[in-house]
Amino acid sequence: PEPVILQTLEVLGFEWTGLPTRQIHKQSRYLDIINTLLDQNYAFPCGCSRRDVQRHAQPQSTAMIYPGTCREGLPPGRTGRTIRLHVPNTTSVITDRFLGLFEQNLAREVGDFVVRRADGFAAYQIAVVVDDADEGITHVVRGAELLASTPRQQLLQTCLGFTTPTYAHLPVVVDSAGDKLSKQNAAHPVPDTQPLLVLINAWRFLGQVTPSQVATVDEFW
Repeated sequence: PEPVILQTLEVLGFEWTGLPTRQIHKQSRYLDIINTLLDQNYAFPCGCSRRDVQRHAQPQSTAMIYPGTCREGLPPGRTGRTIRLHVPNTTSVITDRFLGLFEQNLAREVGDFVVRRADGFAAYQIAVVVDDADEGITHVVRGAELLASTPRQQLLQTCLGFTTPTYAHLPVVVDSAGDKLSKQNAAHPVPDTQPLLVLINAWRFLGQVTPSQVATVDEFW
């Protein structure tokens, strides 16, 4: 629950200004931005379902690359279910603070991606881009599983005239089966009874402390 998460962050020494922003309260802001993308022809209505996209997937491929069915207009008999962004056939090059160069051609590897879902809510990619811009975020530090989302977010930032933050993607903590530790997988919460020890273990895992530094902090205990 959110109060426990905020309490743990405080115990670990994290500080912030203002109250947490809840995306559920920003839906009108996100939809206004999506309408701007539509007005400027950066986005288009799409009548395809997930099953429609799956039917065009390459055999034995797990990638769900949108085939562009509605890119030039809705086919006869279809109505818009989602809103997708027009993706150019160019290669994005990212210099990550930890992982170095990362290249991705969105047209070939992702296709025109959804910015407004079929249920009417803003999709993850547009929501985080708007949140970062609204809150003046200059540096984004997150898990490496989100590295592949960065070109989509940078494209949205370019379309909307937003400043692109500096990105740094860290290794993801997994269990013995290789699954990410998360609430979704019923992982145990971070203990807050020994905050320094928790931080030291995190720094060790991320390779952010040298052996001599580890020896020094271990003596503290």
